[in-house]
Amino acid sequence: MIVMSKDSFNPEEFKISQRKSWDSVAAGWQKWWKTIENGAQKVSDKLVELAEIRAGQRILDIATGIGEPAITAGKIVGQKGHITATDLSSEMLAIGEERARSLGLLDIMEFVQSDAEDLKLRTDEKFDAILCRWGLMFLPNLDTALSNIHHKLVSGGKLAAAVWSEPSKVPFISLSMDTARKRLGSLPGQGLPGPLSLADVDSLKKSFDKAGFVDIRTERIPVIFEFDSAEDYAKFNQDIVAPIRTILSNETEIKKQQVWNDITEQAKLKYSDPDSGRVKFVNEAICIVGLNK
Repeated sequence: MIVMSKDSFNPEEFKISQRKSWDSVAAGWQKWWKTIENGAQKVSDKLVELAEIRAGQRILDIATGIGEPAITAGKIVGQKGHITATDLSSEMLAIGEERARSLGLLDIMEFVQSDAEDLKLRTDEKFDAILCRWGLMFLPNLDTALSNIHHKLVSGGKLAAAVWSEPSKVPFISLSMDTARKRLGSLPGQGLPGPLSLADVDSLKKSFDKAGFVDIRTERIPVIFEFDSAEDYAKFNQDIVAPIRTILSNETEIKKQQVWNDITEQAKLKYSDPDSGRVKFVNEAICIVGLNK
């Protein structure tokens, strides 16, 4: 696994590392899907609302993972519409495709392995709306990606995306990252694209504007994730959180276990209900929408 510093950052190597990392956690996403979507479905719902998705439209979902918000959009566009769902990870896409098949949506959906900065789609293909739930933060060349996305929209089409807010407002992620940082002293990859790297709304709006979007709006919404116990939360991180796995990839087994134990204890101390033992994280997502005039 490639672990980079800001000084040695190579965008292409970063993408290779990202693809391998997300491939390695695809099974974890499938395992924990219900837990994730209990909190995250409202974000998919908000994105399709902001993009004004309707029956019969053609929709592109970038960084779909195992199929969201593509599948939510697919239920809206219906048999006369079409969904193209892209991701770097072939393993994630395979699970997303199976989910679509199980829901009877595969005839209106296609899953394509593609880099968001270099969309491998037909040159003349345009979409009525484009969605991206928690994917923009991982792009090493955001301006390039947004410009390409803008080009893929029909006139009047919208891009609706979700990113995470600042670390203090996303304890679901920041607790594990901060705890690992304290145990390891420092973390490789700080200052690089990552789950909390687009929390600056003004900067994000400027990137949308630079790409040609107009009528840019943002909306902050709460996203709640709950676990049966602090131990479950730590196991979730082990199974699913690609950035943490990358950080620990070069550490000894003893050091890894120390980090997981620390994460369990911090979750229990700060977010566990003393009676039930359940752990609850109230987080903030930022939804942003822009129009291709």
